[in-house]
Amino acid sequence: MMENDQLIENFFSDMKKQDQNIPIPEFPETKVRSFNWWIPSGIAATLLLGGFLLTQQEPVTEAPSEVIIISLQENENNEQEFTIEEKAYIDVWESSTSSLLTEF
Repeated sequence: MMENDQLIENFFSDMKKQDQNIPIPEFPETKVRSFNWWIPSGIAATLLLGGFLLTQQEPVTEAPSEVIIISLQENENNEQEFTIEEKAYIDVWESSTSSLLTEF
């Protein structure tokens, strides 16, 4: 068994010596291209700035505190006239078509 081990060892040591004499070809160096980080960072900054400008909310204008009520009424002479009232709220609301139910 010892002889076989010695033979195998000698075989591989001879192979190593032969491999050391083989010339190694020179490979050209490859130039690694660098990645430009300013392009994606510029795009991200543009999107961030655009998102900030687009999401600015305009101030909400408040509704007037008073309500103007314009109504058409018939006076004693069967003449129609407009009346304009200013109130803080609408206390009574009457449908504009309710007269159609009662008059016709």
